[in-house]
Amino acid sequence: MKLPEAVRRCMERLENAGYACYAVGGCVRDWLLGLEPHDYDLCTAATPAQIKTVFSDHGLVLAGEKHGTVGVITDGGVVEITTFRTEEGYADNRHPDAVHFVADVTEDLARRDFTVNAMAWSPSRGLADPFGGRVDLQERTLRAVGDPQQRFREDSLRILRGVRFAARFRLTPEEKTLAAMKELAPLMDHLARERVFDELCKLLTKCTVDDLITYRPILCRAIPELAPLAGFDQHSRHHAYDVYVHTAHVTGAVPPELCLRWAALLHDTGKPATFARDDRGEGHFYGHAKVSAQLAEQVLRRLKAPNQLREQVVDLVQLHMTRIEPEKKAVRRWLSRLGEDTMHQLLALQEADMSCKGTGIPGETRQFAQIRSLMQQVLQEDACLQLKDLAVDGYDLMMLGLSGREVGQMLQYLLEQVMEETLINDKEALLTAAKQKIHG
Repeated sequence: MKLPEAVRRCMERLENAGYACYAVGGCVRDWLLGLEPHDYDLCTAATPAQIKTVFSDHGLVLAGEKHGTVGVITDGGVVEITTFRTEEGYADNRHPDAVHFVADVTEDLARRDFTVNAMAWSPSRGLADPFGGRVDLQERTLRAVGDPQQRFREDSLRILRGVRFAARFRLTPEEKTLAAMKELAPLMDHLARERVFDELCKLLTKCTVDDLITYRPILCRAIPELAPLAGFDQHSRHHAYDVYVHTAHVTGAVPPELCLRWAALLHDTGKPATFARDDRGEGHFYGHAKVSAQLAEQVLRRLKAPNQLREQVVDLVQLHMTRIEPEKKAVRRWLSRLGEDTMHQLLALQEADMSCKGTGIPGETRQFAQIRSLMQQVLQEDACLQLKDLAVDGYDLMMLGLSGREVGQMLQYLLEQVMEETLINDKEALLTAAKQKIHG
């Protein structure tokens, strides 16, 4: 493993002082997979007090000292060094009640979540792999260290982390590990919502359709609003899948952008509440986009998602059933309302929604190519789409005697006329139209 210079120097200094030191966890896993590690965590036989002595000439970060972690400030950034430790007691199913420092790296690795994360490496000592993580990586197996029941009871966030690791690295959980993940999913109810949201975000940008279906019990526990979708027969000739499976296919079909993946995951959550059958037995979901948007708002507020992401997702869910006509004027209006980026996201969501019904009958998707072509035309024309694009501004209208809300209303009127092509975006023409409007 090629270590960053700052990390290498820290390891070397500890070893020279007589303390075993290893790079540990994710960086070792990534290295064995041929990936470039992003973070390098070190573990050592030195106690926090001994680490501070060894690096007495450096600035130190001591926020994690109680749990054995000392941050050493180097010219390459902060290098975190943690004493070998064991843990006991997890009353909250998340944090250890007690930490004990030990001298053996194997004891330290025994407390970790999965075998693929329970490996350590040192330039002088080589690979420490007491639980077979290297073989599990080669065989693409996700296996808990020791007893999976114990591992997940210690820290229930490991259940979601396991789903994320499986999705990211294309690992298959071994039987006992998967069974424990599903059985103990209710323990996640007590996790901090922010941590759940963080794990779900990391998962959504990496997951496939199969992941969403395989880990449905876990995801439905993390997001209870998904649970009613599972097994919900749509009673529609247009849908071969139940609502959850359809949702999984749509989520896997949209580009792996966080906003889009969240919108796809939540876009049909309102279907069970709006279901009705007509005289022929055909299922309908009138108004489900609005209800789904309300549920998306509920989910993302509970998970304490950033406001901007929440608002974007809710808007996409609300609009996902809106038909955009493949006509230039209509496209221009929607571009004006949504902006280019959101417009592309909405089209991606709608196209995935239409193409993931499982009937084997091709959906009518030609319109999306037409709309995208028209979007390109409008954008290339440098069309007037926003108030800021108008050849007049508020000051110009105030010179005509308008004030307050009248100014904004007139600007909006002029923008609509330009987009309808009844006016050209020319200052003189716009001012003339404004005068005519003022004087009736």
